[in-house]
Amino acid sequence: MLTKRIIPCLDVKEGRTVKGVNFVNLRDAGDAVELGAMYAAQGADELVYLDITATVEGRSTFIDLVRRVAQTINIPFTVGGGISSVADVSALLHAGADKVSINSSAVRNPDLINELSLEFGSQCIVVAIDTRYIETPNGMQHMVHTHGGRKATDLQTIPWAKEVEERGAGELLLTSMDADGTKNGFSLELTSIISGNANIPVIASGGAGNMEHFFDVFTAGKADAGLAASIFHFREIDIPELKQYLADKDIPVRLTR
Repeated sequence: MLTKRIIPCLDVKEGRTVKGVNFVNLRDAGDAVELGAMYAAQGADELVYLDITATVEGRSTFIDLVRRVAQTINIPFTVGGGISSVADVSALLHAGADKVSINSSAVRNPDLINELSLEFGSQCIVVAIDTRYIETPNGMQHMVHTHGGRKATDLQTIPWAKEVEERGAGELLLTSMDADGTKNGFSLELTSIISGNANIPVIASGGAGNMEHFFDVFTAGKADAGLAASIFHFREIDIPELKQYLADKDIPVRLTR
């Protein structure tokens, strides 16, 4: 049985890990490379680095960070933020990233998913889906959002998840904007539907507040991985304790010795 993965997410601004609400009132959480090295040592399975100020001017700064992370840590890591072309992906993979995550650019141009998976292989293409449950002309629906969950699209989340898989995505990063930041738990019903329909791994994100929430998302939610940020950055949950808790509940995880 494949082990379930624990993935800290680091939002990066000018080389520092930050945490805020919709990128407002950002709180410094530490040096992005040092924090990544600490998580790797603690037994994190992978890391996600998101460039939250992914401007043309800032891209070279982020590529330098990716290079330093690759030289420092020994676990896979995914990078995202403002990626919209083959050239962007090529630069980040050559700097040492294992995977890239695309979101808004995939919504704007779905053919980009096909292009990137053909060019680089689906194993390194992650499509991130930010979703909200909102009122539509057809009633309440899970709808894809962009711009940090603030801008609704006309894409329904469940069919979009299937489409991105068919276009060549190797993994889905599903963030429930309704649950994000609440620490009340992951969106289990939606995660379960998407995981049940997918033939690729699903990373659940948004809502983690305690260790039981990870157990729930791996069982009821059927997720392959659980991602969180502030609960790890501010030591509300320690990764070794979380993994031992899950192992004690017969969830297959990689334990560090």
